[in-house]
Amino acid sequence: MASSAVISDPTVLSLDPRSHPAFITDVFLTVSQSPAKKYVNPQPPPQTKRPLNVLQKATNKQVSVRLKNEIEYRGRMSNVDPYMNVILVDAEESENGAKVANYGKVVIRGNNVLYVKIEDRL
Repeated sequence: MASSAVISDPTVLSLDPRSHPAFITDVFLTVSQSPAKKYVNPQPPPQTKRPLNVLQKATNKQVSVRLKNEIEYRGRMSNVDPYMNVILVDAEESENGAKVANYGKVVIRGNNVLYVKIEDRL
């Protein structure tokens, strides 16, 4: 009888423990009796490889940087920043596979970069 008085309107449910203690007890028991998760491997998960971290670890390695206008630069990457601005040392420029020029230092703006290929990883 008390439950029909509490739920007089089906859209309104009273959570007052004095009006319906069985409801609160059932919910508490359900939550408290949930099994604890057991981990098979106690070691922490391996770190994910983020593209910027991979590039920053590749400083002082040979890389190829392909630009959106199909020009490619190869050289030793001396620095890279979060905007993917790249500084290459002893760089050579090639277009359509043909070597065009040699440069001592090249600074490439990140928004022009199509991809960066780390040569040592191949």
